[in-house]
Amino acid sequence: MWLVALLATTSMVVALEAPQSVEAATPVTVANPCGVASTAHYTHVVWIVLENQGYSVIGSPDAPFLNHLASVCGLATRSFAVTHPSLPNYVALTAGSTLGVRDDGEPASHPLSAPNIFSQLGGGWRSLEESMPSACDRVTSGSYAARHNPAVYYVPLRSACARQDLPLTFPLALGARFTFITPNVCDDMHSCPIGVGDAWLHRVVNDIVASEPYRAHTLALFITFDENDLAASNQVATFVVAPTVPRGLRVGLTFTHYSLLRTTETLLHVGLLGAARSAPSMVQPFHL
Repeated sequence: MWLVALLATTSMVVALEAPQSVEAATPVTVANPCGVASTAHYTHVVWIVLENQGYSVIGSPDAPFLNHLASVCGLATRSFAVTHPSLPNYVALTAGSTLGVRDDGEPASHPLSAPNIFSQLGGGWRSLEESMPSACDRVTSGSYAARHNPAVYYVPLRSACARQDLPLTFPLALGARFTFITPNVCDDMHSCPIGVGDAWLHRVVNDIVASEPYRAHTLALFITFDENDLAASNQVATFVVAPTVPRGLRVGLTFTHYSLLRTTETLLHVGLLGAARSAPSMVQPFHL
């Protein structure tokens, strides 16, 4: 084991396993995961979706790790959720439309059949759901919220869901082309202090940037929030963590959840769904 010290702004230290050698690659760590490559071929995309915090998380002393990421990776400074409450945002992120969903009803109340990022990828996706009692669980219980697990709402995915929508465990399984990571309702900053979620992110992002796909320059990570409960603008912070993203890059173009979907579909070479067709892409602005 070898120790990597985070920048002083985080006042935290993490232990990482020594990276396996990757030809022509610079070892990456949470301290400096971006700006380590001039070109890359992204074949893996990971999303982490947090809950109900606005753009004010930037600069917050309660989120030292997120602010560290903003200082060394990419930050969209004008990123917006689509609507309220939570569930229609998750549907919009994955289907390019809210599909008429206006509440946080359980999957039994909203059986959806529309094409989505999961169906586009066939066996090439995985959802990792913290505190989910069993694979593809369609019932909210304990600190697991089904409304934060969009794959369980799409009826045509049912058979694949049992194999690909799994409880989150460590080390993270990141071999799929697209991985959707959902914290539980405490670690997502919804029901617990921001600092709790920030510490959880520290561990999870550490795992991701130490992974073989990231060190091989084939994985791009996006972190965003489903909605901003406190502002009419619904502005949220969206972070882009990838080897080719210049360190400390801040992009002031206007993006939405549909932009994140478009960007992911573009990187993974699948068609564009719904409002993703007209949404601004993040590929060029963030050097992906």
